[in-house]
Amino acid sequence: MSSSRTTRALIAATLAAGAAASALAAPAVAADRDHQPAPARSAVELGRIQYDSPGHDDNSNRSRNAEWVDVRNTSRKPVNLEGWTLSDRAGHRFTFHGVRLAGRSTVRVHTGIGRDTRTDVFQDSRHYVWDNKRGTAVLKDRRGHHIDSKSWNHHH
Repeated sequence: MSSSRTTRALIAATLAAGAAASALAAPAVAADRDHQPAPARSAVELGRIQYDSPGHDDNSNRSRNAEWVDVRNTSRKPVNLEGWTLSDRAGHRFTFHGVRLAGRSTVRVHTGIGRDTRTDVFQDSRHYVWDNKRGTAVLKDRRGHHIDSKSWNHHH
């Protein structure tokens, strides 16, 4: 065998071995990627927000309850909101307790004091929560994962 033939044979063998090793390694890498969960978009989201109570802000319970945030479930399946939080950037935080949001339904979170129902819950705050001019409402699940947020910037 001549040296050029030997060299070609060695190169071919090396390339074949490399191709075989790549073929064995590639499916393992692809399989690992397939097992990583894709980030899921939550079916729960913030809906309409009434951050500025209509009329005169007299800090009455009626006025505080006219300030609210809608939380919507866009899926057909119910979602247990136990331990979820609704907060603003100033540190006000409401924690959901005993709220199971039916499929394709909305619960309205009022600022003031009231009696919780299936469609309305109350933060039981004696003060306004949402800033009339600018603010952000943030919804997080019970593990603290960011689910949704909405901001506003209203100039009079």
